[in-house]
This record gives sequence, C-alpha cells and structure tokens, in this order.
Amino acid sequence: MHIAIDATPLLVRSAGVKNYLYHWITHLRREAGRDSIRTFPRLGLLGPLDHNGSVAGRFRTATGLGALALSNYMPVPVLDWLTGDADVFHASVLVHHPPRRVRLTATIHDLTAWTMPELHPAANRRAESSFASLARAADRLIAVSQCTKDDAVRVLRLSEDKITVIHSGIADAFFDPPREAIESVRARYKLSRSFVLFVGTIEPRKNVDLLIAAFNALPQTIGAEHEMVVAGPMGWAAPETRARLQSVRYLGYVAEEDLAPLTAAATVFVYPSLYEGFGFPVAQAMAAAVPVITSNVSSLPEIGGEGVLLVDPRSENELRDALARLLTTPDLRAAVARRGRARAEQFRWPACAARSWEFFRSL
Repeated sequence: MHIAIDATPLLVRSAGVKNYLYHWITHLRREAGRDSIRTFPRLGLLGPLDHNGSVAGRFRTATGLGALALSNYMPVPVLDWLTGDADVFHASVLVHHPPRRVRLTATIHDLTAWTMPELHPAANRRAESSFASLARAADRLIAVSQCTKDDAVRVLRLSEDKITVIHSGIADAFFDPPREAIESVRARYKLSRSFVLFVGTIEPRKNVDLLIAAFNALPQTIGAEHEMVVAGPMGWAAPETRARLQSVRYLGYVAEEDLAPLTAAATVFVYPSLYEGFGFPVAQAMAAAVPVITSNVSSLPEIGGEGVLLVDPRSENELRDALARLLTTPDLRAAVARRGRARAEQFRWPACAARSWEFFRSL
C-alpha cells in the first residue's frame, strides 16, 4: 500500500498544520516504512522544522509550489500524473483538485474559519471553503480531536461514520528538556525573572489582548515579581494588539529548537484561545511540566483534561484570578504541573502514527 501525503504546507509559513505534518510524516515513515509513505512534492529526509520558512531546499521548494500552482489552476490532471501508483492521497487545505483515481483522505484541524469567520482574513475563509468541498468528497477523514469531529459534523454536515478521531502528538523535545538548554535560553532572551508565558501566532483568535489586560490587572505585589512573555510570529493582529504588546516582553518568532526549553523555563503557561482544534502549545507546556491555564471552550478541556486550570476566555477577572492563584501558590503549581505531565503522555507521536497507519489500512 502506498500513501501520498500532500506536504506543500511544509514549504510555506505555517504554524499548527506544519507542526502536525512534519512530525506526522516523520513518524508514519517509521511506522509503515519509507516506501509506503510518499509526499507531494517528493521530499526525502525533512530538514529542521522552521515555521517561518520551508523545510526543503530552494529548488525543491520552488518546484513543489510550482507543481501545486499548476494542479490548482491548470485544466489538466497534474496530481494524477505526479502521485503515480499511490493507493491513497491525503490532501491539505492548499490542494484544490486532488487526484481522481485514488482513495481521498484529509485531516480536519479546526473549523474556526466557519465558527468564527470574523476573526479571519478573507483569504483564510476562501481556503477553508475550498477545503470543505474536498472534505465532503473524501472517502475518510481524520479529526485531531472529538471537538473538531463534532464541529465538522454539525457545521459541514459530514457523516460521523467517515471521521476518525486521532489526537495529534507532542514532539519528544518538550518532555524533560535538558537543564543546560533551559538556562541557555534564559540567558539568550535575558529572562532573569519568573515569567508567565504565552506561545502562539498573534491573531484575534488567540485572545492576546485579554491576556495582557488580565496580567496588568494583577495586584502590584504579584505583578512586580513576574514578567509577561509573549512568543510567536505576528499574524493578522489589529493595530491595538500590536500596541499592547509593547507593555510586555514580546519575543516575536522563536526558533523551534528554543521553544521547548523556553516553555520549560516558564513559571506558568497561559493560553486563553477562543477556539482550538487541538492546541499544540497547551499540550507542549503540559509535557514540559509547566502548570497551564487555558480556556474552557472548544477542544482545550478535551486535551487538557485534569492537567490544566480552565477559565472563561471572555472573562478578564477569571483569568486574572487564576493567574494570581497559581503565581502565589507553589503547591498548586506543582500539583497542576504533575497532572499535566501525566496527561501529556497520552499524546505521543508514535501512538498517533500507529493509529493513522491503521486508519489507512482500513481503507
């Protein structure tokens, strides 16, 4: 059996989807064998994960994106030619015309462009609309959480029977990062004080404005002892959000090799997102044994379980109070971190790859 996976998101700037594909393809190849898992475009050993750039060289990136453009905008079956003897084609949101002579599958990451369209630019909404048509035509689908599956059934009117829930994984680097790496990151980013950390693209859905307001509303005796650190590339944030970032430590995009030790160095991790299909930053912080505060909406209670503190992401007071409790109660921090670390063990990439390979075999 040969599976062809659309890997074009690995060639462009991307966050969660790129993280998923990079580790998913790597572990699927280990599970099923290199010859069974192919990619479009053909990629050998993947280069270092870089969310701001391609994981392939310039030539492979240019030819791969060129082939994608041809398949999307030319009236010829480009992907039929390029996927050869594949039995299954696993599509991404970037593909408009998948090959016709194979079984079609895809992964649904979230439905936020449908459930909260006001938080997305028009280009995102158009891409998701195209993907919805592909999802309806697919033979089978993977959803990264039960919440995502439920939303897909409700919003896109998809059949429950053709969607399999397979939780994403957490990179090994987030489990027990070396103490030397943590101290090195602290020194490099000049993080000498205790700090509260947020990691994510700066966009409306991530709710960074409310987070900054909640941190700044902490009693002075608490706020003076801790620093608010925000890490992540600038997305389609409003000018007001960009201005508010000046009141905290904004690190911008943090290289992948620094992300695990930076997360582990935090005193508290906060992620008050309004909607997540899975929530990689939350799962990663749990793996790093950092106490997590996150939202009580979408997939976040499902992924966090008993390993996080849940708050209403629309309530500044509730988030402020949760921050104050954790920052002033070492025993509570230790208990939440311990539960989170145990919960994170359920999200290992080898387990995700094994379930995914069985998903393909069942076709």
